[in-house]
Amino acid sequence: MNAQLTPDQRRTRERFESLIRLAAPALNVVLAAGERLSRIVESDDPDYYPPRVNQEPPPEPPPEPGS
Repeated sequence: MNAQLTPDQRRTRERFESLIRLAAPALNVVLAAGERLSRIVESDDPDYYPPRVNQEPPPEPPPEPGS
């Protein structure tokens, strides 16, 4: 399902890919700084729930008394 790109579209795509490659190191620094800053500002996040590693559904809670 690959559509043929015109020469103009190919040049535009190459320009954008070049810009992304040039910007990637700076963006990585911004992300790293933001992560570091967030850890400094609030190192203990009580609302943090780690992502689930397995895809099993969580266990059902026990039924409430009187239901």
